[in-house]
Amino acid sequence: MPLPPFLNSVITWLRAGYPEGVPDVDYLPLFALLGSQLSEADVKAIAVELENESKPESAEAIRRAVSTVTSHPANEADVARVKSRLAVGGWPLAKPEHFDGADWP
Repeated sequence: MPLPPFLNSVITWLRAGYPEGVPDVDYLPLFALLGSQLSEADVKAIAVELENESKPESAEAIRRAVSTVTSHPANEADVARVKSRLAVGGWPLAKPEHFDGADWP
């Protein structure tokens, strides 16, 4: 099933921030960041999309990160590093509800 336009925008931002792909070490802070801004269902949909594009070992790292982020807080320095990288790709630093979806990439 295709992702809604908003979630496609999130995937576009992720690709802009990580043109060579998200390294496994960034999955945990990435999903912690996404979880602070998106619903759990949205985060899981993005994870599934990333899994479909990844090598099998990366797909497993994604599943572990999503599972871990619900029970353990991510390192704030790692989250800040990921947020900074995504900002270069156009990621909005405020929560999504503060934006008009028509203005998003």
